Amino acid sequence: MADVARLAGVSSQTVSRVSTGHPGVVESTRQQVLAAMRQLGYRPNSAARALKRGEFRTLGVILFTLATTGNSRTVEAIAGYAAKEGYAITLIPVAAPTQDGVLGAFSRLGELAVDGIIVIMEVHLLDAANLNLPPGVQVVVVDSDAGDRYPVVDTDQADGARQAVRHLLELGHETVWHVTGPAESFASERRTQAWRRTLLEAGRAVPPVQRGDWTADSGYRAGLALAAEPECTAVFAANDQMALGLLRAFHERGRTVPGDVSIVGFDDIPDSSSFIPPLTTVHQDFAEVGRRCVQGLLRQIRNEPEGPGTVLVPTRMVVRASTAPPGSRRG
Repeated sequence: MADVARLAGVSSQTVSRVSTGHPGVVESTRQQVLAAMRQLGYRPNSAARALKRGEFRTLGVILFTLATTGNSRTVEAIAGYAAKEGYAITLIPVAAPTQDGVLGAFSRLGELAVDGIIVIMEVHLLDAANLNLPPGVQVVVVDSDAGDRYPVVDTDQADGARQAVRHLLELGHETVWHVTGPAESFASERRTQAWRRTLLEAGRAVPPVQRGDWTADSGYRAGLALAAEPECTAVFAANDQMALGLLRAFHERGRTVPGDVSIVGFDDIPDSSSFIPPLTTVHQDFAEVGRRCVQGLLRQIRNEPEGPGTVLVPTRMVVRASTAPPGSRRG
């Protein structure tokens, strides 16, 4: 800074004001200082300024995997909205969903100096009944059951599943079969519970669940089993990738969609409208989830009240060509 001041013929205080964007600098002087910075290759020390201000303009994100659609799109949304607010993000993956793993990630983020932390907690911990985070940390949790202890943001998984099942029942199907996600997943658990509850409330039989793992391959395997069930005329898949596997399995077994079997997915991934047939699905607003995470965390950073509780982001049905009344096959 002293070198820049000497070259520009100004005080170090003026250089400091230019580097921080202070408005009280004459434009000609500001340009003179910027030219000296470029000539000397000077860049303001953001770490030093952060220590002085007591803020780092960085948000930490802890998660277990980026392989799932929900996680990757949520992180993308968080990064986008954080950037709009002038914040960067630091991503810390945790190898295994354990309490020790989460606490280790918190320690690493503390060393990296972040202003607050978003925890994408999509699965149950392997070594603890509940998530326990260090006290005094500004935090928002995504996709968890920790709303009694922390601010939580989640998609309204249950209502999305209800919409899917009701859509198929209203078309005239006697019941709805289900391909669920991994047993440890909060989202899978909530969608399955809502599927079962909706059928029971309608007085319909509850078929056995087919277990998947979010992949198209697991949907394909479930589809081969369901194709052998002559009474199966409607299937709710817990995500669009498994629905894609179902479409392949039913096609290979000569059962048309939606003529013989109707299929509904969940997520509304960008490719779902290009499936054959285009997939009826439940739309998740990942952008809104990311926005609300960032907003909630920034309120805490700015010392605005943000107590525990769960904010649910609504879902909506997107009806395309993979669903129809039973027996709609054209001869």
